[in-house]
Amino acid sequence: MNLPISHRRHHVWARAAVALATVGILSASGLPQLQGTADAAVKAQRCDEMFKLTGNPTDPGKLPWAKGDAVRPEADWDSYGFPNQRQAMDGLTLPDDPAERDKILGKLDQPYKKYKEGTPDRVYATYKDYLTRHGGTDTMYGGFANWLSQAYIEVYGRQPRGDAFHGKIVKDLGLTGPDWICEETVKVTDPDTGDTYDRRYDAFNRRTKEAVEVKSGGLHNSRQAPADQAFLKDPQFKDYKLRYAFGKPQADDTVKYIDKLKQIAGEGRVTTYEHVSTPVPEFEPGQYTAQDTLKSIGRGSGAIRQSPATPADMKRQMDIIRANDPEGMRVPGPGGVDFSTLELRYVGKPVKGQGLNYSFSANKVDESAGLGYGGRQKAELISDSFFTWLALTPEKFWVNLNPDQPDKIMDKTFGTTDAGRVLLQADLEMKHDYAKDMDPRTGVGKQLWDKLQSENIPCTHGVRNWIVPKPAEVREQDGGLYILDAPLKVNSVPQDVKTPSPNGSCNLTEAQHKRVQELMDSMIVPDIEKKVNTDAKYADLRAVYNARVAAEWIRQQDAKSPTDYHAIINGNRVADWPLRGKNASWTPEQTYKDYVKSFTQGDYSYPCQKAGQPGTCVMGGVDFSKSPKQNVSPAKFTAEHKNLPRTTDISVKAMTDDAENKALLALGGNTAGHTGTGGGPTPTPTPTPTPTHTGEPSTPPSSHTPNPGPTGQGGHTAPPSANGGGGGLANTGTQIIEIAAAALALLAAGAGLVWWRRHKAADAA
Repeated sequence: MNLPISHRRHHVWARAAVALATVGILSASGLPQLQGTADAAVKAQRCDEMFKLTGNPTDPGKLPWAKGDAVRPEADWDSYGFPNQRQAMDGLTLPDDPAERDKILGKLDQPYKKYKEGTPDRVYATYKDYLTRHGGTDTMYGGFANWLSQAYIEVYGRQPRGDAFHGKIVKDLGLTGPDWICEETVKVTDPDTGDTYDRRYDAFNRRTKEAVEVKSGGLHNSRQAPADQAFLKDPQFKDYKLRYAFGKPQADDTVKYIDKLKQIAGEGRVTTYEHVSTPVPEFEPGQYTAQDTLKSIGRGSGAIRQSPATPADMKRQMDIIRANDPEGMRVPGPGGVDFSTLELRYVGKPVKGQGLNYSFSANKVDESAGLGYGGRQKAELISDSFFTWLALTPEKFWVNLNPDQPDKIMDKTFGTTDAGRVLLQADLEMKHDYAKDMDPRTGVGKQLWDKLQSENIPCTHGVRNWIVPKPAEVREQDGGLYILDAPLKVNSVPQDVKTPSPNGSCNLTEAQHKRVQELMDSMIVPDIEKKVNTDAKYADLRAVYNARVAAEWIRQQDAKSPTDYHAIINGNRVADWPLRGKNASWTPEQTYKDYVKSFTQGDYSYPCQKAGQPGTCVMGGVDFSKSPKQNVSPAKFTAEHKNLPRTTDISVKAMTDDAENKALLALGGNTAGHTGTGGGPTPTPTPTPTPTHTGEPSTPPSSHTPNPGPTGQGGHTAPPSANGGGGGLANTGTQIIEIAAAALALLAAGAGLVWWRRHKAADAA
């Protein structure tokens, strides 16, 4: 494992390992029995002896790379443990205030190595030493929190992580026996340049003429490139093959690098093998391990904790990271996650005092995409929404945009939460999308109006559009709930309002009304429905709805046996989960005002005819009261999602690649604020009077549900035809979002994700 110079190289993991305080017991695939090779002076040794393994070696012809490039079957993906006790310090904080910070650091007058490992003084003294060596300022990491995760913890874990994966490759692939030598150094010469290198390979077999380079991630080490090229060109090794074994899917740059080596080496001499495995840090949690607050659902991940708030902050962080890690040897963090796609996938059995396991999914992206920001905000939205759905009684789950009903926008308490805000904003967004789709000059709008004109229908009636769930697919298994797919549907019906439309009225026959609605259902509604289910504009709506699904299931479990959430359910107290960040001052009236402006003034204008005269027309919603579910059969679940339980289990311990969808990452945790070994109490909010409830889905009493009244979109007159005839437009209708305590619905399809738990700030003093 030598570099061209005699420095030991570290292994890389191409996806971020999540720092979880729950990790006390590792998966069965951990390798605690393997001895690492972290000695400063590494000596070549039989691989089986180095890692204390026994057993017969694998037949060379049966090794995964024997016939060329290969990828480990998804059914075999697993995890492995590596020691990094410093992970237990991931909840330590340092005040941002310079005076307070200096007061803490100023008390430390000894070199950092004088302080005991695993204590705040050791961490603070190390940070102080770092600051001293950099002129007293932290321009490299941008603050203590980033330094703690990226330097103090992650860098410390690189070597043991690489050693553990090295041993796993030897064990899993059977690189044992007298012919397989680990850490073998060979002297190679580049015949083109005359340069000579000492290249150390992780495994070397002179009988089969194979050199193996092991990478725990999906990246290559650019410093090794000259030596590898020399090895392939050196005449004494002309019959040797170079095997790269990765622990993660290869990064784009690495694919290009391997292609270059293949061109140099010729047919079949360079092969790659992706032995996909997730590293999990082994440590004993302690006082300074990141913990839940009393109000948060999930165990926070390092990736979420380190995710910057804005794109500019993300770019700044990535620039710093790249500048200090030119060889790509670190564990990538939030930069590889698109947090805007964060959604819930699994909720485990809520055992009182032990919390519950959970899993989320998010799109996997290249770090250069710059999408790793906003993780904390998105996770807080999901977590807060989950508790909002638990805390409020179901008759409060409604919103209503109707120009005739300014006093019935939404329940007052629900309007103080981000869940309520998201629902109301989504309703308005859908109205804008309806207006865009009705544009007679382009797209589906033009197709609709062309069809109407061909059938001599001069205008369109007002409509009411609203969002409802389609039947959701879930699987309740082993005490937990897998949410497999929760598509949303857009409904549309004719309806008018009393508030005048700027486009006038539309008088149609009953047959014309029916025909207009048929055309809109077949041409306009499907496009809006597609946007609701896929467009980034509705990502928060989908995430909030997913949290609603999980919360309803928890309600049902709590009705059977009290859970840690018993004191919260139906307490009608949401002060702990308020509007946050840039939306802290939002009010329902603001969205209603925007809606009325869109309804009365339109989102855009276009030439049309009004009452037969030339003029200008203008253009300017969600009902979850029913959440139909379809429980997937065991046979179908096994056939279509056989890898999901294993991926979910791994994601509880560390962020991992999704075995069902390679475009996704799975992240998870456990809600308990303890070590995860099954003992100790879970912090719970101060009990409040809890109304009696059954845990079964209920429908809001009609007295609490706003009377939608007329919710029409206003009349639309036909657009001008090629010869100048016709004219018209549409106004968006009002939707009601009454998310009653629904029976199980489903979340967006995808993979497992991770729920944010806002960790306790340890007493820095």
